[in-house]
Amino acid sequence: MTATETTKAIEAVWRIESARLIASLARMVRDVGLAEDLAQEALLSAFRAWPEAGVPERPGAWLMAAAKRRAIDHFRRNRLLDRKHEELGRELEEEERTVPDLDAALDDDIGDDLLGLIFTACHPVLSTEARVALTLRLLGGLATPEIARAFLVPEPTIAQRIVRAKRALAEAKVPFEVPRGADRAERLSSVLEVIYLIFNEGYAATAGEDWIRPQLCEEALRLGRVLVGLAPEEPEVHGLVALMELQMSRFAARVGPDGAPVLLLDQNRARWDRLLIRRGLAAIDRAEALRQPRGPYLLQAEIAACHARAATAEATDWPRIAALYAALYEASPSPVIELNRAVAIAMAFGPELGLEIVDGIADEPSLKSYHLLPSVRGDFLVKLGRMEEARAEFERAASLTRNEREKQLLLARAASASA
Repeated sequence: MTATETTKAIEAVWRIESARLIASLARMVRDVGLAEDLAQEALLSAFRAWPEAGVPERPGAWLMAAAKRRAIDHFRRNRLLDRKHEELGRELEEEERTVPDLDAALDDDIGDDLLGLIFTACHPVLSTEARVALTLRLLGGLATPEIARAFLVPEPTIAQRIVRAKRALAEAKVPFEVPRGADRAERLSSVLEVIYLIFNEGYAATAGEDWIRPQLCEEALRLGRVLVGLAPEEPEVHGLVALMELQMSRFAARVGPDGAPVLLLDQNRARWDRLLIRRGLAAIDRAEALRQPRGPYLLQAEIAACHARAATAEATDWPRIAALYAALYEASPSPVIELNRAVAIAMAFGPELGLEIVDGIADEPSLKSYHLLPSVRGDFLVKLGRMEEARAEFERAASLTRNEREKQLLLARAASASA
């Protein structure tokens, strides 16, 4: 195996093994930041050793052994400084003697370990931006430059977020554990929010030259599927996975050959991924089988399912979508949800009713710089034949978006309205 091939193999192993490696180490050393540092040191050891010795038969166990040796060295150095370090060092040395099969050690508590890592990385003590960066780093295995590129943020900014997040967790003495009862329900909403934020940034990029960033969507969906395996009794987990799968099914049809956005009603539905649609619909069935009240993610998945089941845009069940948005607003009130309900109402019952709803929320402070408000209003005005007003709305929407692809689409719609 060439040096390049070995490097690629190490990177692939890291992407597969890093989350469970960090999770297992965090349980042992009770510090997420230290766990990641130990895992990174083990990775550097692999880069030094594997090009000459070859990729080991059990690479995950090799990395775990290397990380544990560094953990023991770390605690030996700190024994005189901290009684807790002394105790943890003794525990690790004892485990090293009594658990020689490191593959088994990795697998023994992997469910609780990974779930604990997810809940820790998404802890509410952290800002939303910090939770997103730390989750992609610890659970997605993404390097700092990859996260920075994905969110169009300078690398030092992402690096600082990650460092500060780990420090904040340590200072707040956040325990590495799977919360129970009401605390678990509260924290789960934070986990789902972070995963969906990652997905949404990939599905419709906030800024930059690309309309979609598939890598982020794939990472979010992978994390969602991991979470399903760890918390199969939670309907909202199934709902989020269903929503992501159904939305990802449209990817091939969402951009044209030149990378320009293709809006939902204009997409070639023959290009939608039927396997992802089947998976998404099955996930909805699993959520509904749990017979609990429908949460926001499951309701959004059911809306996406209405689109997925329609062979053509004209066949879409818009009255049902409008009713689902009404239920979604009741479950999670938001002006953005009301804006989406306006679109469904307009499609089902006419643009006049949709415009009435939009005008009723136009003064909402949270929508002042939201480019989709004037975009939707412009669309309604076109259908009502009020072209000059529509042009102004599309131009305003174009001035508010930071995504270049979307800006060009909105400017084209403005030009079309004034033609």
